[in-house]
Amino acid sequence: MEDAKKTVVEKKATSFWKGVKAEFTKILWPSKETLTKQSVAVVAITVVTAALIAVIDRGLQYGINFVIK
Repeated sequence: MEDAKKTVVEKKATSFWKGVKAEFTKILWPSKETLTKQSVAVVAITVVTAALIAVIDRGLQYGINFVIK
């Protein structure tokens, strides 16, 4: 009985890895140029967002300190 279970599990595992391999062949990897452009865009947007949050934080901090004192 255990041998039958083991073969079923092995078949499922083999089928899974074959499916993974098949899916990996479908991936369209970006070119180096595209990857560089997208990476620069992500970093730029992150820096701008961080700066915006810092400005808002400082403004709120100033406003709260003004009200408290």
